Amino acid sequence: MLFITGDTHGGYDFAKLLRFAKAHPELTKKDCLIVAGDFGAVWDAKTWEEDLLPYEELPFTVLFVDGNHENFDLLDAFPVQEWKGGKVHFVKPTVIHLMRGQVYEIEGKTLFTFGGATSTDRYTRTEGVSWWAREAPTYEELDEGIANLKRYNHTVDYIVTHSCDEKALWYPPLRERGVKMETFPENRMLSLFEDTVRYKHWYFGHYHMDGDLTENKTVLYQKIVRLE
Repeated sequence: MLFITGDTHGGYDFAKLLRFAKAHPELTKKDCLIVAGDFGAVWDAKTWEEDLLPYEELPFTVLFVDGNHENFDLLDAFPVQEWKGGKVHFVKPTVIHLMRGQVYEIEGKTLFTFGGATSTDRYTRTEGVSWWAREAPTYEELDEGIANLKRYNHTVDYIVTHSCDEKALWYPPLRERGVKMETFPENRMLSLFEDTVRYKHWYFGHYHMDGDLTENKTVLYQKIVRLE
């Protein structure tokens, strides 16, 4: 089975995965749960292996797209390998980073992934310590995503991202947050996929809330959803 949830931020929002595991004792490492960015457990160069232990001990495999709050120096140090048709970083055998602009075939479903976002709090962080410029997607990654989607006739079952397209910012519940929704380059990049890709459902995190924007676009944080 395949599931998806929002940001985990290392240990800060890990408890939802523990609760989910206890509620579903039937799950095994053959089952996968995707974190839609801000995974955050590969953060400290001195403690990242220890920080990952709770994720490794979960009964299911954890997949994640990168968000804006990741240590990209550590992530990019892992060798790029191929898995299920797309590029990945095997952080651990059952903790796998799904890279930007890739299409994967998992459990008979096709998933397009495009992580990354701009940190609104980047001015309060220190580059190379708590903030990395690699958080923002590049146009090279956008081109790779376009090329990979072309191989699938621009049609996938699911899109999984950290941020969202421009149009999504105008839908409730995002519009009703009570704060100004600034548009960043990644929102414009993701708008290209909204305009050109046929998909069944699009899931993203980043905004620390749960809700359906449309019948086929959902923002996630604490909620865990099964991909049918």
